[in-house]
Amino acid sequence: MFHLARSAFISSLGLGIALGLAAPPSFAEPDKQVYEKAEQYKGEALKLLERLVNIDTGTGDEQGLSQVSGIVIEELKKIGARVETYPAATPANGNNVVATFTGTGKGKILLMAHMDTVFKHGAAAAKPFYIKDSRAYGPGVMDDKGGIVAGLYSLRILQQIGFKDYAQITLLLNSNEETGSAGSRALIEKVARQHDVVLNLEPGRPADGLVVWRKGSGTIKVEVTGKAAHAGVAPDSGRNAAMEAAHQILQLGQLGDREKQTTVNFTVINSGGSTNVIPDHATAFGDVRVAVPEEFDRVEKDLAKVSEKKLIPDTQVTTHLTRGFPPMPANPQSEALAAKAQAIYGELGKKLTLEGSGGAADSSLSAGVGIPTLDGFGIVGGGIHTPEEYAEIDSIVPRFYLLTRMLMDLGNRK
Repeated sequence: MFHLARSAFISSLGLGIALGLAAPPSFAEPDKQVYEKAEQYKGEALKLLERLVNIDTGTGDEQGLSQVSGIVIEELKKIGARVETYPAATPANGNNVVATFTGTGKGKILLMAHMDTVFKHGAAAAKPFYIKDSRAYGPGVMDDKGGIVAGLYSLRILQQIGFKDYAQITLLLNSNEETGSAGSRALIEKVARQHDVVLNLEPGRPADGLVVWRKGSGTIKVEVTGKAAHAGVAPDSGRNAAMEAAHQILQLGQLGDREKQTTVNFTVINSGGSTNVIPDHATAFGDVRVAVPEEFDRVEKDLAKVSEKKLIPDTQVTTHLTRGFPPMPANPQSEALAAKAQAIYGELGKKLTLEGSGGAADSSLSAGVGIPTLDGFGIVGGGIHTPEEYAEIDSIVPRFYLLTRMLMDLGNRK
C-alpha cells in the first residue's frame, strides 16, 4: 500500500510538470523499517489515545493527572526509560514527568508535551472518545494527548529498530501548560538548556503543518474602586466601579497594534453582587499576545497612561500586566530545523506546511533560553479547545514517521 501511494504521488508530480506547474520537491527514499513500524503501531496507539482521552486532566485535576502520568510512566519504563517526577511548583498541581534515554551518539534532543487540558472535570464522561469519518474525537484528543502518544510511539520505534545513535533523548511532560506553565517554567528552562534542540509535541496544524513561530502571552488586570450607594434611592452619591471598568475595557482594548501583530482582548469582568447596589469594586482581565518582546513594555506603559482617562470621577483605577510565555520568533536555527523536517516528510511524498500561531506554548520557554526549537510534531487535528476537538487518524503514521526520523537525524549529528 505504501509503495502504491508513493507511486501515485510521483505520477501526479509528473503530470504537474507536463502541465507546467511547480517542479516536484526532491526527496530521498523513505526508511522502510521506520514506516512499517509506524503502521504496525497505529491501532495500538489509538487504543492508548482512547485511554488517555477518557481521563479528565483539566489543569489542577490532580487525580486525573496522576492517572495519566502513571499510564505514561508505565509505557516509558517498558522501553527502557529512566523516569523521574517533579511536583509542579505552586500554584499548579500534579507531577511533571522527565524520562531519559541514553544512547551512544552525540545529539541531545528534548521532546515536550503536556498532560493537562482546558476541559472541566466530567467532560470525558459527557463526551468520551469516539471515531467518526476518520477522525478521533474527545477532550484533549489532539491538545495534547495526541502529542503524548506521538512521543511515546516514536521512542518505541527507535527502541524496536535498535537505534541508539544519539547521546540523549528526553521526554518532558508538563502538568500545567494550559494555564501558562507557572508551575513548570523553571524545570522546562533548566532541562532545555541541557539539550541541543527541542521538538515540541503540540498538535500538527490542520493543513499538516509545523509551527515555526508563536506569539508571547500576557494578562492584564484592571482594578477599579468606587463607592457603594443605593441604586434607586441615591445613585448619584455612589461611584459606579462597574461602569468605570466598562469604560476602561473599551479604551484599553484599543492598545493592540495590527501592524506589530499585538492583540489586546478583555475576556473576564467581575463586579457587584446585588442589582440594587451601585458596586464599589470591579475587576477586569484581558489577554495580550505579542510577536516581539518589546511590545510587552509598550503595552505596560500605555496601560498606566491611558487608564488615567476616567469616566466616573473619584474612582481609583490600577492596572497590571503579568507576562506569561515569551514570543518564539522564527530564526535561522528554527528555519534549518524546519527545512530538515520538510525533507523528511518529502520521503513520504508529503508536503509539510510551516505556520505561525497566536497561541502560546512551552516551546516559547525553550526558545527563550536560546535552544533551537520547532513546534507542532503531534498528531494533526482541529477544533482545538472546543467540544468538537478532533485528531486526524490518517495523520498518525506519517507523523510517527516524521518524528522518529527527526530524532534519528538529530541524534547522529556530527
